Amino acid sequence: MTKISLDILAFAAHPDDIEISCGATLLKSIDEGKSVGIIDFTAGEMGSRGSGELRLEEARRASELLGLTVRHNLGLRDCFFEPSESTLMTLITHIRRYRPNIVLCNSPTDRHPDHGRASKMVREACFYAGLGKMETHFEGELQEPWRPKAVYQYIQDYHLTPDVVVDIAGYWERKVALLRCFGSQFHSATSDEIQTPISGAEFFDFLYGKALIVGRQAGMTLGEGFISDRYIGVSGLDQLI
Repeated sequence: MTKISLDILAFAAHPDDIEISCGATLLKSIDEGKSVGIIDFTAGEMGSRGSGELRLEEARRASELLGLTVRHNLGLRDCFFEPSESTLMTLITHIRRYRPNIVLCNSPTDRHPDHGRASKMVREACFYAGLGKMETHFEGELQEPWRPKAVYQYIQDYHLTPDVVVDIAGYWERKVALLRCFGSQFHSATSDEIQTPISGAEFFDFLYGKALIVGRQAGMTLGEGFISDRYIGVSGLDQLI
């Protein structure tokens, strides 16, 4: 069995959740030499625009632009996935397979109900993955327990107060290029599909405004915010400058 250890493993209810919410953070992390993977729960097939097949192709293009180590889609039903034993065991298997130091997941509460539900499931799976009596197998081999060192929830549509902000100065245009991989979901002057809250011409301006606000409050030009369920510990105050 080929073993891959990731620095960061990001989970998302839908393809494009991560690119919208923390695409610049992942671009920066990969530039710094970090290994990054993404696991999408669904193909976003219930979205008002595009199709599941198209969303998967768009995610493939975004993955290439990001420079991901791996990306998987679990094939769960958009809008209908539930925190079943089977799904939790699948999440645990992937966490143990890739042994990430950091896990990212959806916002704890948001406009789309899938986001909060996926967030809770991933956070639970990260805990269960560290239990020795929780047995999982991959490619016929018994997996060893693994609990990520940290789990952070990226902030999505709703404005939530972050616990940590990543400086993304110099990465905005590259983030926009990532988003444009998902052309079915965003503004197109030639599209005759139904309008959605993210398909308006102003949506990228909205995202930029959020990055300005979050960054300014953290002493940066642009930032992406994350929430933590636990205190964030540092070895010294100089790490907080």
